[in-house]
Amino acid sequence: MTKAQVCRHMAGHFAARATGARPLTRDDAREFLDELRRLCVRELADTGRFSIPKVAKLVVETRRPRRGRDPVSGTTVVIPARRIVRARVSAVVRDAVEDHPKGRSAGVSAATGAARSTRQGD
Repeated sequence: MTKAQVCRHMAGHFAARATGARPLTRDDAREFLDELRRLCVRELADTGRFSIPKVAKLVVETRRPRRGRDPVSGTTVVIPARRIVRARVSAVVRDAVEDHPKGRSAGVSAATGAARSTRQGD
């Protein structure tokens, strides 16, 4: 679905409840999120993908059957194929998290500083 299709769906869903310019209540917000979830599940079942614009794209993938090991008996077993949902986070969200100062750990900056001091000594 495109962003316009999602917006059209949500506008149609909430049009019956719209009365003037009142703000969205908690119940309205909860209903919005529930409807978004229902829409997401329906689209994933129908088309195998669902996009939340500027946030993420959910995609259904099929894992192949593979061999594994039973941890109790140690015997080799076949793990059957199954469908999974993967989330591909948008570049906008990735960049926002990457550039956020709390996203960087102290270990990364210390390692960077150590690498710089090593290069200066060469």
